[in-house]
Amino acid sequence: MTRPAALMLLAALCTGCTQFPELERTQTAELEAADYPALVPIEPILASVTAPDLDPVAAQAGIEARLAALRARANRLRRGVLTDAERRRLEQGAQ
Repeated sequence: MTRPAALMLLAALCTGCTQFPELERTQTAELEAADYPALVPIEPILASVTAPDLDPVAAQAGIEARLAALRARANRLRRGVLTDAERRRLEQGAQ
């Protein structure tokens, strides 16, 4: 038996051992007696949606500001936590 076939067989066997939650009597009589929701066509809903008033220049400026902030944060994270003197001391102690 090939490895992929063995893995598929193992997965199939494991799913047979799964405990499923008890679903009997989870609906109340009130829910069973409730009417189905009304179905409405989607075209009027889509027609009522308006495009957001988005200024491309302002959006670009916001994106560039966020990008600059993320780059600055990345640069701060790249810097070492230790000073040069502390790093030398650790290197000498490790030898």
